[in-house]
Amino acid sequence: MKQQKHAFGSGLESFGVATILLLVMWLFYFLDWYLSYDFTNLGLVPKIFSGLKGILFMPLVHSPIDIHHIINNSAPTFFLTAALFYFYRSIAYKVLLFGWILTGSFLWLFAQSKTGNHIGMSGVIYFLAAFLFTSGVLRKYFQLQVISLAVVFIYGSMIWGIFPLKEEVSWEGHLCGLVTGIMLAFIYQKQGPKRPKYQFEIEKEMGIEPPDLEGMWNESIRINEERQRELEAEQTDNLKIAYHFKDKETVKHQSPVETNLKPDMNSQSNETIDR
Repeated sequence: MKQQKHAFGSGLESFGVATILLLVMWLFYFLDWYLSYDFTNLGLVPKIFSGLKGILFMPLVHSPIDIHHIINNSAPTFFLTAALFYFYRSIAYKVLLFGWILTGSFLWLFAQSKTGNHIGMSGVIYFLAAFLFTSGVLRKYFQLQVISLAVVFIYGSMIWGIFPLKEEVSWEGHLCGLVTGIMLAFIYQKQGPKRPKYQFEIEKEMGIEPPDLEGMWNESIRINEERQRELEAEQTDNLKIAYHFKDKETVKHQSPVETNLKPDMNSQSNETIDR
C-alpha cells in the first residue's frame, strides 16, 4: 500500500539557521571579552523591570570567565536547532520565537528574585529538547519518534538540571524551558509535519470505498462449491444400471462358470433404470 510522501525542511536551511545562532552566541562572548561593557548586564533578573531585557538577550550571554559555559551549550544548541528547522520547517520560526520569549517570561515571573542574574542558552536548550521529544511522541510519526529517542538518548541526563542541585546553575531557567517546550508541543500538535497516509486512508477520506476483499473471497468459494455440486449431479445423471433376467430352466443347464460369466442372448432386459 502506497503512502503519501511528506517532505521535511531543507538541510541547508536547517544547518544555516543553527550555524547563525551559534555564531551570534560566540560573537557576544568575544565582544564581552574584548569590550569594556559587561554583557552580563543583559541577563535576566526576576521580578525587576530592568531585568526584562534578559528575556531577549539572556540566551546569548555567557560567562566571560568560564569558557566551558558556552562550550557546553554550543553542541546542543546547534543540534537541536537544526533538528527543529529540518523536521518542523513550517512551524520552526514560530516555535523558536515563542519558545525563546516564553522561557524568559516564565523565568522572570516565577523565579525567585534572590537567585540573581540569569544568563546562558540552557533554558532555550531545555525548551528545544522538550519540544522535539514531546512533539514526536504526540504525532506518532516514525521519523519524528526517532528524533524523540535520539533526544532522550543524548540529552536524557539533562532532566536532573531542573532540580536545585547546584547553586550556580539556573535550574529555574531549565524548568521553565522544559515546561515551555511541552506546552508548545501540545499547542502546535495539529500543525507541522503529519504522519503520511496510506492510499486506502486517502480513498476513504475522498468517499471511495475500498474493495470488499473478504466478500469477494467468500463469493469465489460459493461459486466453486456450486460448480462442484453441478458436476456431481451431471455424473450421477449419466450413470445407468442394466438388469438381465434369466428363466430358471436356462440357469439349471449352465455350469457355475457359465452362469456367472456367459451372458444369455435370449435373456430379457428391462428398460434402463436411472439410479
